[in-house]
Amino acid sequence: MAKVPPGVGPRYPQVVVLVGATGDLARRKLLPGLFHLSHVGFIPGCRIIGVSLEDIDAQAFRNAARGALDEFYTRKVSEDDWASFAQCLDYVPLGGGAAALRAAVERAEKALDTQSQRLHYLSVPPSAALSAVRMLGEAGLVERSRIVMEKPFGTDFASARSLNAKLHEVFAEEQIFRIDHFLGKEPAQNILAFRFANGLFEPIWNRNFIDHVQIDVPETLGIGKRASFYDQIGAFRDMVVTHLFQILAFMAMEPPTALEPSSIGDEKYKVFRSMTPIRPGDVVRGQYTGYRDEEGVHPESDTETFIALKCAIDNWRWAGVPFYLRTGKRLADGQRIISIAFREPPKSMFPADSGVGAQGPDHLTFDLADVSKMSLSFYGKRPGPGMRLDKLSLQFAMNDTGLVGDVLEAYERLILDAMRGDRTLFTNAEGIERLWEVSAPLLEAPPPVRLYAPGSWGPNSMHQLIAPHAWRLPFERVWRGDNRTGT
Repeated sequence: MAKVPPGVGPRYPQVVVLVGATGDLARRKLLPGLFHLSHVGFIPGCRIIGVSLEDIDAQAFRNAARGALDEFYTRKVSEDDWASFAQCLDYVPLGGGAAALRAAVERAEKALDTQSQRLHYLSVPPSAALSAVRMLGEAGLVERSRIVMEKPFGTDFASARSLNAKLHEVFAEEQIFRIDHFLGKEPAQNILAFRFANGLFEPIWNRNFIDHVQIDVPETLGIGKRASFYDQIGAFRDMVVTHLFQILAFMAMEPPTALEPSSIGDEKYKVFRSMTPIRPGDVVRGQYTGYRDEEGVHPESDTETFIALKCAIDNWRWAGVPFYLRTGKRLADGQRIISIAFREPPKSMFPADSGVGAQGPDHLTFDLADVSKMSLSFYGKRPGPGMRLDKLSLQFAMNDTGLVGDVLEAYERLILDAMRGDRTLFTNAEGIERLWEVSAPLLEAPPPVRLYAPGSWGPNSMHQLIAPHAWRLPFERVWRGDNRTGT
């Protein structure tokens, strides 16, 4: 990792209250991420207080944290770095209540011996979030603090509005950071750089040149141990509202007046405000065969594990351009892409057997894996006599730059941004409420779920949804330097 440049980290040391500290997300992402940010030097000082249902002591929590690093941290952990980090860890059982938590925070702040900020991270199910918020309020830990909330942010418009109102009884909106780890990925942020730092593409980033857009996030994993939660939520609430719509906003937003959180947030909200209500007839819901046999799933569940939908943005830039979104569990591959299809020339001068049009329109493709990749496809002449054309591509991968080691993992980036108070990659209350508002027709009258085989790409009816176009995944061409296929 390169030396940390000045100004990229928070100004003050941080006291982190990690609620749900023994849970799966904390083990896989949060504790390894906090360790990395601390020992590399992004944070000028840090104390972490774990809070969870388990009635354990601080040493047991340190042992659990070391186990999490050994299992999930991708770099080597030196004993000196671990010893330094272990001294920063404390633990309070949830049963200890607000007084015990307050005392632990005071000990941490005294140990830092300088002005500090508080970051409360709620790595808990939605049903437990408000009780944790109330405990933080009772402990008097609202001042000098920011709070990170995990999805989902409600399950419909009414519940989202109610949740926001109850949160605002304790924390001000500017203190609340609703996290979407998709936007913490380097490729999602690279969309902003690609669009607004280059004069080549922004002039054609509109309905006059773009035919349609796909945001495709299939997953090979099933529901794992989340059955009781997932069966109440489904793919649309779990993925589309909190992830895919947020990516859509980055892709579709107008140029912000400045590269700062308030300006970017304003433009994202304009996209949400311009979205038309989702019609049930523009949605395909699916459920993989065997889902109802999963432990914790209702035997007659009609919860969707797959969803594909068409949505529209009714503004000057995007009028008439369909946006196709797809995600689901137990699908054939785990790639994540944004694919932008450009309009084909209005008339072809090439002979019928030239190959023009045989492989569809030109595409600009962003791969949303942790390391940035993008590709621009186009037709070019095949060498030799005659006029035969093949589909070619220009490709870029972060691996080509030699800077791949500088990439922060999504949760690391978002935790750092929350500590800095940078809300660029987070969702605000009015934005999430608007998304539930445009989702209302679908939630009120969802189409029936259709079965699909695990390992497939979803129900066959998804092809009628996107016709006369075709889904970009699976790809037919190869990402150079990779064994995956690409544009």
